[in-house]
Amino acid sequence: MNKKTTDLAALAKKEKVNWVDLRFTDLAAKMHHVTLPVHKFTSEMIRNGKPFDGSSIPGWKGIEDSDMVLKPDPETAFVDPFYADRTLAVICDIYNPDGSAYNRCPRGVSQRAEAFLKKSRVADAAYFGPELEFFVFDAVRWKSEMGMSMYEIVSSESAWGTDDDVDANGHRPGIKGGYFPVPPVDSLQDLRSEMCSVCAQVGIEPEVHHHEVATAGQCEIGTKMGTATTRGDHSQIYKYIVRNVAYQSGKTATFMPKPLHGDNGNGMHVHQSLSKGGRNLMAGNKYAGLSETALYYIGGILKHAKALNAFCNPTTNSYKRLIPGFEAPTILAYSARNRSVSVRIPHVADSKQRRIEVRFPDPTANGYLAFSAMMLAGIDGIKNKISPGRPKDMDMYSLSELEASRLKQVSSTLTEALFALDQDRKFLTASGAFDDDMIDGFIELKLDETRSFRAAPHPIEFSMYYNI
Repeated sequence: MNKKTTDLAALAKKEKVNWVDLRFTDLAAKMHHVTLPVHKFTSEMIRNGKPFDGSSIPGWKGIEDSDMVLKPDPETAFVDPFYADRTLAVICDIYNPDGSAYNRCPRGVSQRAEAFLKKSRVADAAYFGPELEFFVFDAVRWKSEMGMSMYEIVSSESAWGTDDDVDANGHRPGIKGGYFPVPPVDSLQDLRSEMCSVCAQVGIEPEVHHHEVATAGQCEIGTKMGTATTRGDHSQIYKYIVRNVAYQSGKTATFMPKPLHGDNGNGMHVHQSLSKGGRNLMAGNKYAGLSETALYYIGGILKHAKALNAFCNPTTNSYKRLIPGFEAPTILAYSARNRSVSVRIPHVADSKQRRIEVRFPDPTANGYLAFSAMMLAGIDGIKNKISPGRPKDMDMYSLSELEASRLKQVSSTLTEALFALDQDRKFLTASGAFDDDMIDGFIELKLDETRSFRAAPHPIEFSMYYNI
């Protein structure tokens, strides 16, 4: 990405591109694009923006008020690494025809949240380091019809595929056996390295990559922390790169939270810190080297967690991951170095790197919305001095279901999370970053998904109830 770029037309000429790809993200975190020949990408067009039909984007405008405008952000420009014809990709903000920012544009929400942070004088900046896990499969098939429902996952790494004559090589990670094996058990080393190389090529700095716990090709790539909007941009581009590198290699990648029954799912653990005047506000002399500010930030996260689930865990599938037994935290508590709670304080050698890690989000989240919402919850905690309570330094996964039920937990369904957001929204709207219209639109969009899910019979219901 060209952080010092201000003249996009000049950059397009310098990079000798033939096309310019304008990209934006909707409420459901899907990226969209429209491509222009480079001669149409003039300074006037950049200044005025590119009109498009907002009514075709789910959760946005109605047909009676559909005109919207794409305005490219020069700092996000990069040459697309996958297009055959040289193309400059640019992320855009969404505006109304009258020149006002569109309130349901997720990137706009993030920008307003960052502006609110500075105005609040709590901190100059908030930094986020999401760890987006994903699976790489050889093939996937699904069908959902009136008389048939099925899905099938094909993976040469799968524990269930050991009887396959073609891939019977004996080198497979077992169920929950995929953490850090060397090749040939980790068959995706070179693929991940290529993903990292492409990330670096477009300005996203990779810091680590490895095989994750689950069988059948679960992976993780860690990238450098950044501010909310920048990390929202990077997360969208990161997903785009992962999917396309896998696709070009004849495989398929998914960030779906729980594609496998009986093994770990994909999380998006989000490291977070605040900075003011160049000083890390999370470091102090309290529990685990945290400051009082950091503890209040955690208090805000825990208080608003069920509402945060709506943005951090925004799919019906998200809640198949948030169950005991698969390293996904369900208890709303915090602790040092303890991966069984919702908020962990990672060990760091240098207090300048002190941070917290929120562990319940997953990678189907819209980064612009999830990072902003968590930041605003943290600010609310700091302003209102919300105590996070005492830390839980025990293995929360060892609790029985009855014992766990006595403790505060994350939402158990998307419907519960959406209702929690509806009731607990003031910490979001008080900032001016989110407004009621945007939140109502998000809730209605997601309730449509819950209705589709509830209406469809599930194959396991036949095994449980067919003969009753």
